Amino acid sequence: MLQRGKTSTQLTGTGAAGAGMEEHMKKYAIVMAGALMLASAGSWVVHAQTVRTEAATHPRIATAIRELEGAIAYLEAAPHDFGGHKVAAIRDARAAVVQLKLALAYRAKQDR
Repeated sequence: MLQRGKTSTQLTGTGAAGAGMEEHMKKYAIVMAGALMLASAGSWVVHAQTVRTEAATHPRIATAIRELEGAIAYLEAAPHDFGGHKVAAIRDARAAVVQLKLALAYRAKQDR
C-alpha cells in the first residue's frame, strides 16, 4: 500500500538511477536476444547443409520431394477439383513431403 502523497518510485528509492538501470537492462536484453538469434541461425545453416548432404546421399527421396511439391503446385493452380479429390490429394501430398523431409533430417542427425 502506498503512503499518502508518495509514489511507488519515491518509496523504493528508484528514480533516475532506477531508470538508468532499466535502460541498461533493456540494452542487455536486446544484445542477448541478438546473440541467441545468431547462434540459432548458425545452427540452422549447419543443419540445412547436413540435410542437403543427405538429399545428395538419397537422391530418390530428394526427387520425390521435388515431384510432390510440383504436383501440389499443379493441383493448387488447377481450375477443377478432380472429382472431389483435389483437397485430400494436396493435404496428403503435403504430409508426405513433411515426412520425407523428416526422414532426411533424421538421417542427417544420425550421420553426424
